[in-house]
Amino acid sequence: MEKIKSNVLKKLLKNKTILISGGAGSICSVLAKKLLEYPVHSIRILDIDEHALFRLNRTLKDDRIRLLLGSILDKDRVERAGQDVDIVIHAAAVKNIEITEFNPIETIDINVQGTVNMIQMAIKNKPKIFLNISTDKAVDPTTIYGTTKQIGERLTSWAGHHHVNYTKFSTVRFANVMETRGNVFDVWENEVKKNQPLSLTDKKAERYFFKIDEAIDFVLKCLPIGKKGEIFVPKMEPYKILDLAKKYSKKYKLIGLRQGEKLIELLLTETEKEFAKETKDMWIISTYKNYKNK
Repeated sequence: MEKIKSNVLKKLLKNKTILISGGAGSICSVLAKKLLEYPVHSIRILDIDEHALFRLNRTLKDDRIRLLLGSILDKDRVERAGQDVDIVIHAAAVKNIEITEFNPIETIDINVQGTVNMIQMAIKNKPKIFLNISTDKAVDPTTIYGTTKQIGERLTSWAGHHHVNYTKFSTVRFANVMETRGNVFDVWENEVKKNQPLSLTDKKAERYFFKIDEAIDFVLKCLPIGKKGEIFVPKMEPYKILDLAKKYSKKYKLIGLRQGEKLIELLLTETEKEFAKETKDMWIISTYKNYKNK
């Protein structure tokens, strides 16, 4: 994937205060480390996981890091966390499909109401940039998780359209990230260690995958270019899950698709392509045009 020029990011990030919700997670902890390579003023990591914050602090060891323990459901905490912030990266969410399907109310609370709280904070505090982290599960969603993330995308796009004079709101739509905790590779590695057959949902299943460094580079590339609620979607080729599994082991067992899970995932819908600008390495879905035509 084509990388953004370093001098552009240096200028954008110089002396900036950045808030990352869900910042102690697998992806954002690497993002925070990458951001520290630039002349930022400080990075506020808001997360509900005390132990993850502790580990992150020991790993980064940088006095520009601010560790904020709290939930995005706590409006007062979100408000305090966002005071005098220049850039907001919103990644906090409940993500596991099995957990979200059996805890729908809690998932809706965190993924939807939590996003509302973050957006309301941004509308009040007026940071320069608000970047929402979404997922390909939001495309024609069939799960609670995907549905809540689609709502999060639409809320962010709405804010980008109606509050453009203050903050540039936009969304990055991720594929699956290979190195995150609890994903299929994590499951397979544990099964290999125990000499067990790999758990495979369906031989025909197809998924899109990022490496974590690619995901971070994509976030950084999208930070300066958001204007009016756009959704940025990386270009990538799908992988057949069976082919990936064979790289780990020849033994596997079919467990069937989980509740609501798709056989083949998509990066964007045909309708979205009508509003999307295609570049060398991404689609930029212009939700502003979509609003304008309604």
